[in-house]
Amino acid sequence: MPDALMLFQPLKLRGLKTRNRVVISPMCQYSAHDGHLDDWHLVHLGRFAIGGAGIVFTEATAVQKRGRITHGCPGLWADSQIPGHTRVAQFLLRHGAIPAIQLGHAGRKAGTQRPWFGNGPLGEDDFARGEMPWTPVGASAIPVAEGWPVPHELTVAEIQALIADYVSAAHRAREAGYRIVEIHGAHGYLVHSFLSPLSNRRTDAYGGDLKGRMRVALEIAEAIRAAWPQDLPLFFRTSAVDGAPEGWSLDDTVVLARALKAIGVEVMDCSSGGIAGSAMAGGGQKRQPGFQVPYAERVRKEVSMPTMAVGLITHPEQAEGILADGSADLIAIAREALANPNWALHAARDLGHDTTFSAWPEQSGWWLAARERTSEFYKPCGHAAEAR
Repeated sequence: MPDALMLFQPLKLRGLKTRNRVVISPMCQYSAHDGHLDDWHLVHLGRFAIGGAGIVFTEATAVQKRGRITHGCPGLWADSQIPGHTRVAQFLLRHGAIPAIQLGHAGRKAGTQRPWFGNGPLGEDDFARGEMPWTPVGASAIPVAEGWPVPHELTVAEIQALIADYVSAAHRAREAGYRIVEIHGAHGYLVHSFLSPLSNRRTDAYGGDLKGRMRVALEIAEAIRAAWPQDLPLFFRTSAVDGAPEGWSLDDTVVLARALKAIGVEVMDCSSGGIAGSAMAGGGQKRQPGFQVPYAERVRKEVSMPTMAVGLITHPEQAEGILADGSADLIAIAREALANPNWALHAARDLGHDTTFSAWPEQSGWWLAARERTSEFYKPCGHAAEAR
């Protein structure tokens, strides 16, 4: 077994130690009911823990009811939502993964269609299904794009209430058993809309220069850090670049990362784009394997802060190379895990870290090991097999 593999080395984050560097990124399922998780979420997320990931994130979870992206997005604005999260967190823990949750607010992108219905503003067909719109909120009264609703510009008092709701959601997350909280500050949602000069035209203390535009992000982070147990880590997801002229830049991200590190944020999760249009817009770049890795690399090296790389990282050799090069400390897998929930286990086998199925759950590992011993024609599953 290779000793030098970075992908399967534990990472210590405050009082936690991961079993490896594989993270399942938050992936919206649009399948909650009035903000409550159900069996779909338990099975969807549970399979990634069984599949060997070190950290498994529950999808973006709204801190206010009006902060949902769609009618199908989960929340933690009410105590009644805790039990569904508890089931998920306990299952992940029992199967060796660290349960994590991303807390956020959709801002001016709230109240939209589920993707399979169009991914745009709610319309007549949605109303017929009983999914009625609500007024979104934002840093300024600037819509996402033409034809989208104009958001209500948050007052200072509403901003303070928002911060309090983030803290309340973090308390509920801890009660549910999560061990990591990530603040969603990317993809054009509320926190990102304060950061970007393209969506923040305020003239008060929460707008104007970089310091003013960072204020909401930093105040939320500071408030959660004070409320979150000191032995548990706090992450922040950023859109490292807007990918638009005069928008948020990588230089700005470095400044933000330094300020977040001073507050006590452990990991910068580096994504990009989404300030206008799709939340998955890749910052104006051609979407190619590892296209966002340079963002994580720069923050890691200039801020001396752990980072998580995300975005078209699909093969074990690719993930290992990112870590070995010092570009990031964690590898976030998203859609590839939808295609292969056992990605981490296959990666361990393909890279020679686990050749005996010892890392697999015993309910399946012993079967697979026996098959290999007795089958003359056995071929390993996973990427290495595909390459043969």
